[in-house]
Amino acid sequence: MRRLQGLAGVVALVAIWWLLAATVFAGGGAVPTPVAVLESMGRDGWAFYGPNAGATLSAAVQGFLWGNGLALGVALLVLLVPRLEAVATQLAVISYCIPLLAIGPIVLVVLGGDATVVFLAAISVFFTTLIGALLGLRSADRASLDLITVYGGGRLARLRYVQVISALPSTFAGLKISAPSALLGAIIGEYLGSNDQGLGVSLMISQQQFQVPRTWGLALVAGLVAGLGYAVVALVARVVTPWSRGEAA
Repeated sequence: MRRLQGLAGVVALVAIWWLLAATVFAGGGAVPTPVAVLESMGRDGWAFYGPNAGATLSAAVQGFLWGNGLALGVALLVLLVPRLEAVATQLAVISYCIPLLAIGPIVLVVLGGDATVVFLAAISVFFTTLIGALLGLRSADRASLDLITVYGGGRLARLRYVQVISALPSTFAGLKISAPSALLGAIIGEYLGSNDQGLGVSLMISQQQFQVPRTWGLALVAGLVAGLGYAVVALVARVVTPWSRGEAA
């Protein structure tokens, strides 16, 4: 039922897009019809979209791993050393609130090249994963923690046998959000001109050359890749945390 509802929503969205492109925005040329976009994508083909999407996806995956790895490490450190919580939370909020376009040029000057794209992708995912992991680690059942303590277990034992397991659903919720966020950070890094290939670079060039259907095609490809990343993490979450849906393991 949910799949049918989602499919109906997509069809309705495309229909509205087509209607607006053929009526309200027909004279401006800024909103092409879906057919025009598909024809442009067909002409460009895999030779154009494949390398650009691959370059952006590679940087996004690297940023995803670095940013989430650091966030999970900080969450575990805060749990073991509670005094660090205020500093870690402030850093997470700062990383979330600072606009990427504001710090992008500075990062580009300091790091340069592909490292800028990876850095912006990593900083885009740090906040959501850190907060999700902290909330999950703190949601551990108190009775289970007391049981570990009674049997002589310390902080590491409580962390290993109870808190990490209880944190998985909340952590994966943050990871699902961070997947498209990493792609967005990578595209912004490319948009700043940090390298010569990628979806962000292609978007900038197509806008400068007023290639409207190609611009929309690149946006659609970026959306599809972001949705694929979300779906992959959601699938892993369904396998790793079946109890979060009330099902038997």
